[in-house]
Amino acid sequence: MPHAKYEKLIAAAKALPPVPTVVVHPCDETSLRGAVEAAEAGIIVPILVGPVGKITAVAARAGLDVAGLEIVDVPHSDAAAARAVALVHEGRGELLMKGSLHTDELMRAVTATTTGLRTERRISHVFVMDVPSYAETLFVTDAAINIAPDLDAKRDIIQNAIDLYTRIGLGTPRVAVLSAVETVTTKIPSTIEAAALCKMAERGQITGGIVDGPLAFDNAIDPEAARIKGIRSEVAGHAQILVVPDLEAGNMLAKNLTFLAGADAAGIVLGARVPIILTSRADTVRTRMASCAVAVLYAHARRGALAVPPS
Repeated sequence: MPHAKYEKLIAAAKALPPVPTVVVHPCDETSLRGAVEAAEAGIIVPILVGPVGKITAVAARAGLDVAGLEIVDVPHSDAAAARAVALVHEGRGELLMKGSLHTDELMRAVTATTTGLRTERRISHVFVMDVPSYAETLFVTDAAINIAPDLDAKRDIIQNAIDLYTRIGLGTPRVAVLSAVETVTTKIPSTIEAAALCKMAERGQITGGIVDGPLAFDNAIDPEAARIKGIRSEVAGHAQILVVPDLEAGNMLAKNLTFLAGADAAGIVLGARVPIILTSRADTVRTRMASCAVAVLYAHARRGALAVPPS
């Protein structure tokens, strides 16, 4: 069934109280519609931050009712990002949601040294993918924030993804650390990092998931490929989190799944003081709704209030 995995997540989010969400510069129809429809579904309570004239004009053209929503008027997108982060500091929002501004513009405000939302954890991005041909909800990380992460950054990237997977009620994840091959070789540095990350998991430096690598993409997600290559592993052939070597590989993988396999790719950023719903300007409203649902489930789990996980 198309979107079945997303529907379960959205249904689980609807069963919980809506979460206050600061929506940054929703000045095009897709981003504004995503916020309004998530509000109408009872998932979020949006605070719209941006030029009030632009927001109301977009709403009028698109036939969207924003009369009952709070709008914080600022002159432009850069000011919207700064004000949105300030609203989080003031306790007004438990989630941030990207509107029609560029990702780097929002993340500059989030990562600002004195005024941002950094924590001790590395900030990273997770694509939560609904791939029609794959039985599992598939996480791909990091394909949007960390360009060439080192070993310490990859540890945080993996831990962020595991925390998300477990806290939204999906169980204990099988984590595949990807490379081009499944054997360790000095000729491919990502295989050495993959092996080190597995040892870190064995020693408790990464917790909550079953980590294996290096694994090539085929034997990470296809049981027959793993069998043919003689890989005996709890992860091989059944991975639920795919950890890529760098942003380029992750971006290509996520887009290949989207455009060749008909997958949807919801997006969330973790490691900041609040989860950030980071969607693309090309995302469908359904994908934005799924991104909201994942963030809402995670926000409730952080409160300790996630009562009924998606089945």
